[in-house]
Amino acid sequence: MCAVLSKTTHLEKCVKVRALPVLALVLMGVSQLALADAAKIGFVNSERVMRESAPAVRAQQRIEKDFSKRDQELQRMAKDMDALQKELENENSKMSTPERQAKERSLADLNRDFQRKKREFGEDLNQRRNEELASIIERTNQVIKQIAESDKYDVVLQDVVYANPRIDITDKVLKALADTK
Repeated sequence: MCAVLSKTTHLEKCVKVRALPVLALVLMGVSQLALADAAKIGFVNSERVMRESAPAVRAQQRIEKDFSKRDQELQRMAKDMDALQKELENENSKMSTPERQAKERSLADLNRDFQRKKREFGEDLNQRRNEELASIIERTNQVIKQIAESDKYDVVLQDVVYANPRIDITDKVLKALADTK
């Protein structure tokens, strides 16, 4: 009977010794989950920042102001082309061949000039938007970093499929951007 007791005791000791590493791994996993729950996470809606932030609004106003004259010039040219086209259609039978050819040449020249100016306008506008966007993104990222450091966020995410509103710090970012010029 003594031998049976000693075998059981030895078996219990073996199980306990082998269970310790498993128990340690389980406890480490639980502690990692606890740390993950303690991580402070924030979310910023980039699209909203680009649409509503004071720097984005100011940039849009500057772009509109800077490009409005060229846009009006393009609109004027389009109206002129339309008027010349209608004149050619309405008066075609009344015009002499050389007069009609001159107006057609004038319309073609005006159309070519219009297309060139329209293309240049689009290229310049896109370049300017990209420059402004880069500036806004740089400033926004600085503000997000400042907020993350001051409020002790571990991670701040942008452009996610879903974020719980309780971790949304977009309003803080918008306010900070509005406070700075």
